[in-house]
Amino acid sequence: MTADIPESSTQPTSAERIAAQLRALIVRGEIAGGAALRQDHIAERFASSHVPVREAFQRLEAQGLVVTLPRRGVRVTILSPAAIKEAMEMRAVLEVLALRHSAPNLTTADIDRLEQTQAQCAAATSLADWDTANCAFHEAMVSACGMPRLLDVLQQLQLTNSRYLFAAGLVRGWQPRSDQDHRLIIEALKEKNVERAVQLLGRHIGTMERVGFAQ
Repeated sequence: MTADIPESSTQPTSAERIAAQLRALIVRGEIAGGAALRQDHIAERFASSHVPVREAFQRLEAQGLVVTLPRRGVRVTILSPAAIKEAMEMRAVLEVLALRHSAPNLTTADIDRLEQTQAQCAAATSLADWDTANCAFHEAMVSACGMPRLLDVLQQLQLTNSRYLFAAGLVRGWQPRSDQDHRLIIEALKEKNVERAVQLLGRHIGTMERVGFAQ
């Protein structure tokens, strides 16, 4: 008989829960760039001690969402045009690299997951739902690359992309999107045409800068 796994081992820690909720608020612009995050206020807000709050701040700082400044405490990073441009250019290279390594390893189940997340993108009726599905799609594409450090960098770049998406969407309005590029990438992956898939992905990411709206 195998030992039961304690329930706590499969549950997120307090620090993880706090980091996840703060991350969502920052990405969606509900906590603005430059805003101060007071440890005591956050602890009170989440009915927590200061220890998990500090751990949550460390997680957010590792993802480029907050920064600790001397005598100014923890503040949300400001999403400047230069930071957006840098993230787009890095994604255009690094995500293509990850897909090139991931594509040969994708299973039928992985392709099914891509199709499911694409369907969720197409069915989204809000910016938040679309962003969640879009992030899941891009993660599913590259998850089999076998390069964990690269995946960590891509996750951080995707957060910057999402922050820009919400900032642009709030200003310009958002409408449901067809995501034709996603469908074309899936077809190329089904056909085992890696070169076609990476070409489409590079174009897909590059579109963000040309039209000024996140992909």
